This record gives sequence, structure tokens and C-alpha cells, in this order.
Amino acid sequence: MTLSEKKYTFNILDSIKVEIESLENPYHIPINDLFTMAARINKKRSFLFVSKVLGKHLPIEPHRGLLIAALLGSRYVEIKGVECKEKERLRSLFLMGGTFNSLPFIPESINPVIIGFAETATALGHGFFDCFREAEFFHTTREDISGEIPVITFEEEHSHATSHRCYIPVEMINHQREIILVDDEITTGNTALNIIKSIHEKFPRQVYTVVSILDWRSKEDQQKFINLEQELGIKINVVSLVSGQVQIQVLNKVETLSKKTWTSKHEVYMEFLQLDRYFTSSSYSSKEQMNGVSFIKETGRFGLKSTENLVVHERISDAAEFIRQKRTGKRTLCIGTGEFMYLPMKLAAEIGKDVYYQSTTRSPIYIKNVDGYGARFGVTFPNPDDEEITHFVYNIPPNYYDELFIFFEREVSEKRLRPMLEEFKKLSFQTIKIVFFSRAIFA
Repeated sequence: MTLSEKKYTFNILDSIKVEIESLENPYHIPINDLFTMAARINKKRSFLFVSKVLGKHLPIEPHRGLLIAALLGSRYVEIKGVECKEKERLRSLFLMGGTFNSLPFIPESINPVIIGFAETATALGHGFFDCFREAEFFHTTREDISGEIPVITFEEEHSHATSHRCYIPVEMINHQREIILVDDEITTGNTALNIIKSIHEKFPRQVYTVVSILDWRSKEDQQKFINLEQELGIKINVVSLVSGQVQIQVLNKVETLSKKTWTSKHEVYMEFLQLDRYFTSSSYSSKEQMNGVSFIKETGRFGLKSTENLVVHERISDAAEFIRQKRTGKRTLCIGTGEFMYLPMKLAAEIGKDVYYQSTTRSPIYIKNVDGYGARFGVTFPNPDDEEITHFVYNIPPNYYDELFIFFEREVSEKRLRPMLEEFKKLSFQTIKIVFFSRAIFA
């Protein structure tokens, strides 16, 4: 990355040039603390802002993932005209490091419905929801729920998995309260506009807010928001920590890079752990999972209220105490799976020092071991929950961590886990522990 006055330039593998201008950064968070760049294997969009705070493509200290959501909560409440007394404490914790405990600071008078976007922003949306004393939350899902019809559906135009579904009680959205959409990044804003149109068609209201860490909309894209406001007679607020204008120049075709094969020279200790006694099974299961294992209620996929947060956090802390007793490594990596991000991140934040967190993703990225590049290492395997979907995990250097916890919302068979485990074994973990939050009864 190079920096000139008010302009940041990224050169991705000598193939894609990204320039960011007109930067607005009200909390003065260093850009290098928020993201790096990578080349994406996607015909619709060739580049990717690789977040350093989401816990998706890059491992993070889990407290930072929770803090970035709280900083968004602070920024949101400021834009609502309410002084945020937590702002400087949150900003200092983020920049200097430290333990963060989620406590609500947004008053009861602000009582929206918050929607986190799958799969990348499920934890971000949930962490943002933790800031409110009186709100409701759910996240969209790619899952096709057995026997259920989604209340809302919409499309995401540049994603590898486009269909978003919302399975919630109708009363959670059939009202006039503000709806807040939470995503990690706004590039064009089309995804947000799509869901606003979908909601407004069935459940119209006056105020929508779009919240994201990064806002890269062009002037033309910003005009689309104004046009929709005028067309529907609504107000759309946009809240971000960093915004600017992005220019992309493709210099060369990204070379297909040969995949380096790693081999492990030692045996890996394996253990399977159950957390089902700490969490609550729902009545919902996926069409894709043949054994019909239930999703759990605490994820927010099917709706949560602020009044439930204290109990949810207590259950996470109880589960974290159990996991902490199972820790044997000096440097531990915790991995969430797909949409299942918030509970593993929150749990990872409570199991001690030298713990890092990230999750599996559907996004294919070019891998190259170059300093500063956003995908230096990578493994790929069929998603154990749904073997038709390919999952990736990036940026785990071989021999770096000695212990791995992999968190699944629903139990899957050892047979379906095997391809994933074979990939992780190559990275020289001494122990791998598979953790399930909802138990299966296998025939």
C-alpha cells in the first residue's frame, strides 16, 4: 500500500490497482488496522477488502471483533443525535488492546429491529445488537429451512451465494419501527437497496438505516439511495466508520497460482466436545442436512430480543468455562463455520490469552504468500454441513498454532468431517477439538 495526501493506493499481485480517495474517518482508525486487499476468484468482482476485524478471512483477537461492532453502535447513536459516553473508552480499547465486556449503552428510547447479513456480517450484526437496551435482532440465512417459508427473501449481486432468507415471526417486522441493516462493507449498496425494497413491499415504514464498517459507494451509487428515498417516501440513513471513493484498474490477468501442499509429520490428537447442555434447540432444521439436527435459538437466526441477551451471555460464559478447562495449547485458534460466527467469537473471547478467532467462508480467493497480501495461505474442503458447498479457510501458517477448536452449530458425522480434518491436519496442529452446540442422534 502507498499513501499520498488523502489517497490510498493498493497494488494487488501486480494485477489490480485500487485507489481510495475522499476518505472520511471520524474515529481516526488507521486504515491498516481495518483491512488489507486480495484478488477474488469471481467474475462479478475481482478484488476483496480482507477485513482485519471481522474474524472471517484473517484470524483476529476475538475482542477486536466485538469492539468494532460496539464502535459502530457508538457511531450510530451519535448520528441519532445522542451523546455516546462510551466512545473514547471503546476507541482506546480497540487501538490499544484489552478485554472488552459487552454492555448495552444505547437507551431504551431507540428500539429498532437489527438485521445482520449472512454470512460475513452475522457476528458483526449480533455484536451491534448487544449495544442496545431495547431492540430485536435476526440475521439473514442461506439455509433452506425444512417446512418453513421465509418471511422475506432478497438477492446479493456480487456474492457466490446469492439468496438471503429471513425466517422470523411476522410480528418482529410487521410494525413501523426503524430497521437497521448491518453489513461489513457497502460497495455499491445494491444489496441494502434490495432488502429495503423487499421489506417495504410487505411491511412499509418511514426509516431505514444501513450500518457498515466501510462505505465505498460512488456518487452514482449514493444517488440510488436518494432516488429510492424519493420513490418510496422514506428516509435511509447510512452509518460507517470509514467511507471514500474507490477506483479500480485491472492491470493484468491474475495468474493461476499453484497450490502449495503441506504435509504433517506427526500425529494429531483429536477430541469431540458437546455444548448442547448450555444452549437451546429450536424447532428448525435444514433441508440439506439429512439427519435433521436442530439449529439453536441463541444465534439470532430466528430472532432475539434485548431482554434475552443477559441469559445468552451467561450461557456463553458457562460454555466458555467448560472449553477453557479443555484447553491444552499455548497458542489456540478457534474457527467458526459459515454463518455460525457470533457465538464462537464471543466464546473465544472468554477462554484465556493467546486465543485467535476466524471462520470458514464460501469466498474463493487467489492465494500467494506475500507480505501484506490478504490470503497468504489457504485450505479448501466440502462443507461438512452441506457437502455441495465448498468452504475455504485462509491465513493459517503451518506450525503457527498448536491447538485448534472448530465450532459447529449442529453435529455432523465423522465421515462428513473427514475431508476438512485431513486438510487441517496438514497444518501441524498438535490437537484438534471439534465442538458441537446441537446434538445429533445418528442411526
